[in-house]
Amino acid sequence: MSSEEASMPDGCIPAPERPGAGVLQGIRVADFSRVLAGPYATMMLADFGADVIKIESPGGDDTRAWRPPVDDAGESTYFGAVNRNKRSVVCDLATPDGLATARRLARTADVVVENFRPGVMERFGLDEASLRPANPRLVFCSITGFGREAGAALPGYDLLVQAVGGLMSITGAPDSEPSKVGVALVDVLTGLNAFSGILLALRQRDAMGRGSRVDVDLLGSLLAALTNQASGTLATGRSPARLGNAHPSIAPYELFRAADREFVVAVGNDRQFSAFAGVLGRPLLADDARFATNEQRVRNRQALRGLLEPLLAARTAADWVDALTLARVPAGLVNDIGEAFAFAESLGLQPIVTTVDPGTGRTSRQPATPIRLDTAPAAHRTPPPLLGAHNARWADEAD
Repeated sequence: MSSEEASMPDGCIPAPERPGAGVLQGIRVADFSRVLAGPYATMMLADFGADVIKIESPGGDDTRAWRPPVDDAGESTYFGAVNRNKRSVVCDLATPDGLATARRLARTADVVVENFRPGVMERFGLDEASLRPANPRLVFCSITGFGREAGAALPGYDLLVQAVGGLMSITGAPDSEPSKVGVALVDVLTGLNAFSGILLALRQRDAMGRGSRVDVDLLGSLLAALTNQASGTLATGRSPARLGNAHPSIAPYELFRAADREFVVAVGNDRQFSAFAGVLGRPLLADDARFATNEQRVRNRQALRGLLEPLLAARTAADWVDALTLARVPAGLVNDIGEAFAFAESLGLQPIVTTVDPGTGRTSRQPATPIRLDTAPAAHRTPPPLLGAHNARWADEAD
């Protein structure tokens, strides 16, 4: 037995050695989470080498049924977006055998991740207090919608949190209804916070020899992510209004219509505005007292926009983007998602990965992990697992 194995709790099965599998090789994750925030966090752990076992009910993660769209194998692309590099083990917690398997997985893991309603893990003896005596090095991560106290009973759906958390109040045109963001952004942010918290807890375990609890919630993640909008509200006591595509503190930093399509200009300082005015053929705009500084441009944004709109409508968006980029003024086309991937590819970012199931040949195309480590890069090894695909393998390892 290796020294590493000797230091592990009784019955723990170390992850198999996989050269080049990533910086988290040797870390096993029992993933009880479903839908988006938790699975996103555990996929990030898996991308960097952790052995993530996705523990599913007989019906599977809800997102397996969220379709269309589906991939070439007929599987939900929503599920596929956050479950690559994992193994799927079905555990029916309503049965003695299923519950025993789930407990064995949890007791032998380095990390447990769950996003059940508060009280559910306790009912099954899968909560931190029940697992800690047998596994003192366990990192236990709970993801909730509104915390474990007064908000415990509130359902944690992304749309709901975008509404009550203030994000919808600042999203949309001034004369439109409040709008959600076009993706479940709060879930993604919360997943990233869970990923970060787990890494911090593993680092603390390295130093202290004992695991700890990580708690993240959707509402807290959103409020922290509001950054400048939140700090402005707290400093002034005034909540910001919707500005559409404009920025509350910078101008011009918004969407414009060219002769053929929309594009954005993101002028962040006075030098850029001077260069912008030069590209427009109106260099004196930068000397106009109403627009000479960013603060003045923000105060006079409507007057400025009234001058810019007819000028920008005279040429194509691509012409403006090329000319402005050459002058080092941030500008870009409003791409659809397909165009966005093509743009990233043109920059050499390699934004798409294709994984192949070695047993079936099934493939999956997904966005690549955005974090790049030169010495221990992410490994996109296997496609999202079919439901229960690894039941037999886990049984072999557990014996």
